Amino acid sequence: MEGSKIQLRPRKKARIEIIPLIDVIFFLLATFVLFTLSLNRIQSVDVQLPSAQHVDPNPHDTTVTLQISGEGSLFWNREPIDMSEVSVRIAAYISQTPEADRRILVAGDEKARFGDTVTVLDKIRESGITQYSVETTTRATGK
Repeated sequence: MEGSKIQLRPRKKARIEIIPLIDVIFFLLATFVLFTLSLNRIQSVDVQLPSAQHVDPNPHDTTVTLQISGEGSLFWNREPIDMSEVSVRIAAYISQTPEADRRILVAGDEKARFGDTVTVLDKIRESGITQYSVETTTRATGK
């Protein structure tokens, strides 16, 4: 008996049907369009926001600018000083200025070192001055 051959049907290739896919996409599009049309418009409340006003600097302002630069150089109101002079200058400032008007602005330039800044802030705090600020932007050296 000779071997009998089993005949297999040829396999069909898988196909992606485009027409049902387009139907589903149009259905989703129509759903989202109808949904967005049914949304209520948001009602807003009119708010009057405050605006900043320019204030002319006080001619009797006693604020001192103490700028720290690289290599330990300091400027007291644009005048170059040494680190050893800071305590003396602060003491003289305290003796000449009423307590309510004592303010120091600590500034720095691109070359300022963190250690020098901390040293200056410590000297200000030790002197008893409570009104001091640290400028958050850099400025040109000695300005």
